[in-house]
Amino acid sequence: MRYSINIPNFGDFADARTVARTAQAAESAGWDGLFVWDHVVHDKKAQQGKPFGDPWILLTAAALATSRIRLGPLVAAIPRYRPEQLARQTATLDALSGGRLILGAGLGGPADDEYGSFGDTTDRTVHAERLDEGLDLLARYWSGETVTHTGAHYRVQETQLLPATTQRPRPPVWIGGFWPHRRPMRRAARWDGAAPLFTDALHGVPPTPERLAEAVAYVRDHREDPQAPFEIVTGGLTPADPAAARDIVGPLADAGATWWDERQLQSGGSVDSYEAVLRRIEAGPPKI
Repeated sequence: MRYSINIPNFGDFADARTVARTAQAAESAGWDGLFVWDHVVHDKKAQQGKPFGDPWILLTAAALATSRIRLGPLVAAIPRYRPEQLARQTATLDALSGGRLILGAGLGGPADDEYGSFGDTTDRTVHAERLDEGLDLLARYWSGETVTHTGAHYRVQETQLLPATTQRPRPPVWIGGFWPHRRPMRRAARWDGAAPLFTDALHGVPPTPERLAEAVAYVRDHREDPQAPFEIVTGGLTPADPAAARDIVGPLADAGATWWDERQLQSGGSVDSYEAVLRRIEAGPPKI
């Protein structure tokens, strides 16, 4: 089991210097990763008046402040990006960090706010098509090969993007989505990890081991090679007391989790509070 800190890209964490301090503190306290949200406005009503930071610049600051922990978005809203732009950003970050990038990927939302606000379609079927086509293109760009592609949403004519990513054959890709929706988990089975959210356990609330085990079993049933390395990422808020934290994380590890992602309660008023996150970081990961 490995352990990460999860922060939004708004509020206190809109400031890249704050994110750099957060990453440095996490590395010093023995955590294994730092993951950042990727939102433009999130829920406009709920977050009205708050500053937002660009996740790629925030992650760059984190990379420069650290040397060991893994870094990435959890999750990047792939359908909002041009694949060639995202390929440049991710390859540059992978090189800068010395091959520590993990790309968490998903549809992004809420759709009305994150897409509709800017005149883009809110059709989730279209977003899913862009996600799949965009990820396939990313993997090809990351390889350094010359790409020619004609798809439903993107076209590329004999284009090579260099440098290739530092990690070979490519950075790990983890797919996010809500369980019990099946399609996101089938998508995850084609990549390197699954980061399921749960309709009955909101952000910051750990899922039950039984619910996580359902998602794990479904993904494994759809893996082409069930024995190949694959990450299962789950998370929530744990208490600073090590024994109490282990009581939460241990059964989830038994259910198949390989990463524990420490998250503040979205409804608790501290999800974007540097002080609240720092207190939990300094207490150390809930190692089992």
